[in-house]
Amino acid sequence: LNSPHPHRIPRRFLCQNSYTPSTMPTATFNTSEGSFTAELYLDQMPITASNFIDLANSGFYNGLTFHRVIPNFMLQFGCPKSKNPNARDAGTGGPPGGGSYTTPGGETITRDRGGNIPDEFTAKISNEPGTLSMANTGQPNSGGSQFFVNTVHNNFLDWYDKSTPSQHPVFGKVTSGMDVVMKISGVSTDGNDKPRTPVVMNSVTIA
Repeated sequence: LNSPHPHRIPRRFLCQNSYTPSTMPTATFNTSEGSFTAELYLDQMPITASNFIDLANSGFYNGLTFHRVIPNFMLQFGCPKSKNPNARDAGTGGPPGGGSYTTPGGETITRDRGGNIPDEFTAKISNEPGTLSMANTGQPNSGGSQFFVNTVHNNFLDWYDKSTPSQHPVFGKVTSGMDVVMKISGVSTDGNDKPRTPVVMNSVTIA
């Protein structure tokens, strides 16, 4: 989402395995509130999904916290600064610049000096409940490691919906454990939408 800091939503794999569209990779998110699993759209969103897989396989997401939770909207996650749940600048960080990864098609993508990847505005997949969508600052090519899980249908965040400037491409969807997602969406938060009791990502496992 367009972050409150750089990566806030408005309130308003080098791939080691071979996948086919019928056997897309999955990510299992083991959190302090329980686990949920999502299918990753590696076939339709190779740049974005491969970026997420590369970061997850490196352990980048382990130990981070959900830094922004808004009921009836979404859960935002993936800022390295959120490892300190009291960090005031949680929501402004991303992966190190210059890192690279390879898509299933053999294309090498190098993150810019800010750790950002190219926008992938190709597949028209809506921000429906349970989908994983890239956060960004609202500027072109500003997505890095942060993403959010939609808890309602936020179609106004679709990159192809021109009703608002928001453009957030979807790269996966929860297939099991949506009850855990909804449990997280209901935790008590402060005035900045940060959970009062940190919701920690123990690990993200790609299969």
